[in-house]
Amino acid sequence: MTSDNGTRATTPQTGATATAPVNAATTGPDAATTWQRSAFAAAPVCMTAYGLTRLIDDRHGPGPDWSLGHLALLAGVLLFVPVFLGLRRAAAPGRGRVRRWFADAGAGIGLLGVVAVTGQVLIDLVVGYCSVDRVTMNELFERVQSQAGVKPAFYTVGPLLFYVGLVLLMTQLAALRAIAAWRPVVVVAGIVLAAGDLDLLPVAGVLFLLALAPLGELPGVVRPTPLIPGMGVGPGPGPEVPTAIPAGSVAPH
Repeated sequence: MTSDNGTRATTPQTGATATAPVNAATTGPDAATTWQRSAFAAAPVCMTAYGLTRLIDDRHGPGPDWSLGHLALLAGVLLFVPVFLGLRRAAAPGRGRVRRWFADAGAGIGLLGVVAVTGQVLIDLVVGYCSVDRVTMNELFERVQSQAGVKPAFYTVGPLLFYVGLVLLMTQLAALRAIAAWRPVVVVAGIVLAAGDLDLLPVAGVLFLLALAPLGELPGVVRPTPLIPGMGVGPGPGPEVPTAIPAGSVAPH
């Protein structure tokens, strides 16, 4: 007989052994796959949490609410990295050169936006940490934003790239009929609400969640990763390696 882990076993009568193939990889999803899929829901949830925390903070000044809210926003923005890469993979494989270029452009623009928003959030966190009240924060913000290139890079032009890239990828997927046409419309609605009134950020986050959460299941979104280096791609069966079973026995199916 063989043990559950495929180790060698010998028949009592003859001591003869034989080999039969077993999979070297499991069939369940690995941690990386689960993480990439969950980012499509986790990113909007974190942005919604930031919006709700901002509503609680009446002073919009230094303190726990400011820090926790911005940490939630930072987590949400960084989680959009696998979202952008996943949407690009869903839009690009098996398509023509122009469509691949369009997907690459959308993802590239979106990732530049991620860098810009991340920089903005880090500046906000540092300013909040170094301030004792809102007046001090305003003075520090003015000093930081007066530096050449800081304001357009991190507060005006740069963050817009985040939304431009997201809309481009969602529009391309809708044009390819990979997703429903209403999903990019909902994303645009969320962007308009967030841009029009920061108090509507929780509503915008919910709209992003509605549009993006199911897209983690799109074909091609997740990059397959080997469960064992050099042996197969998970999830799914990988190459077969021999293990010993008793002579005359039948390998399990």
